[in-house]
Amino acid sequence: MAHEDFIKGLEGVLAAQSSICFIDGAAGRLTYRGIDIQDLAENSTFEETAYFLLFGHLPKPSELDAFVGQLQNEREVPPEIYTLLRTLPSTATPMEVLRTATSALSAYDPDGHDHSDAANVRKAVRLIAQMTTLTTAYDRIRRGLEPIKPDPSLSMAESFLYGLTGEKPHPSSARVFDVCLILHADHELNASTFAARVIASTLSDVHAAVTGAIGALAGSLHGGANQRVLEMLLEIGELDKVEAYVDNLFANKKKIMGFGHRVYRTMDPRATVLRKFAKQLGEDVGNTKWYEMAERIEQLAFARKKLYPNVDFFSAPVFYTLNIPVDLFTPIFACSRISGWVAHTIEQLRDNRLIRPLALYTGAEKAEYIPMSDR
Repeated sequence: MAHEDFIKGLEGVLAAQSSICFIDGAAGRLTYRGIDIQDLAENSTFEETAYFLLFGHLPKPSELDAFVGQLQNEREVPPEIYTLLRTLPSTATPMEVLRTATSALSAYDPDGHDHSDAANVRKAVRLIAQMTTLTTAYDRIRRGLEPIKPDPSLSMAESFLYGLTGEKPHPSSARVFDVCLILHADHELNASTFAARVIASTLSDVHAAVTGAIGALAGSLHGGANQRVLEMLLEIGELDKVEAYVDNLFANKKKIMGFGHRVYRTMDPRATVLRKFAKQLGEDVGNTKWYEMAERIEQLAFARKKLYPNVDFFSAPVFYTLNIPVDLFTPIFACSRISGWVAHTIEQLRDNRLIRPLALYTGAEKAEYIPMSDR
């Protein structure tokens, strides 16, 4: 391979065919199977969006009811998984726990080593349902509390918030959280989704693909950005300190967390949607401080450097306003993106070819082996 053919980070390289998600970075447009993300955020639910991603068409009422019923019935995890969660050290991060528990689930899945298409779809549905349970159960266990048994009458968004506190959330809080899940559900060949497809291409199992995706998401250049946004807001502390903080960052040539994106050259369309819902949530719960700080940072970043926020920027104040622990922000990302991961995994398996790119070799052209006695 010639040097001119090498593209670092595979930026701009076509690596797969997919009908699941489309991004127009120049226009700031994102669609799931052709439907604009703004339309889905305004009109859909996470359950309907997950069905759409997985099965390729908007469900009829009977199909959606059946799918929601499946998710509700599959939320509980085997007792052995709770035992595993209790044995992990308190120093483990929630993402480490989520990765480990997801891998362990494969050993208890009712479909076992059946890798047929129908079995893979059933495994996918279970994983979508179980991801929230794993996240909330571990949060309670590490706080010395008992996990809360999933309530099958609740939506996915409601179930997550209920699983943290045991209290059913306010409808406004559940709705905004549901929108967050929709917005994070898929994003084409991001690092974690590509990792899932690479693993699936070896004909490994669905759980292995998702476990690898979780590992990729945990990286600070991928899923950890919203946590760093909140840490920045907490460091600033008050609205009247925002301008000095931002100016100091720019003066020292440092990055503002939650701004810029590898794909978008204009406003991240998910940030546009979430800004509105973040403001609404703050007003509904009587705490607009974090939204106002975020809004002021956005104004200054654009005025000073023409920078646009990404979806992580506004998800951070939303999650914090909902009293969600900061280190659960990235696991929430996984609870949503699981729908995209499994959709891509199954799409890969249905028209598979082992993903095996080439590398541009930069080592010695020819070297001789030196015997141990001569080194």
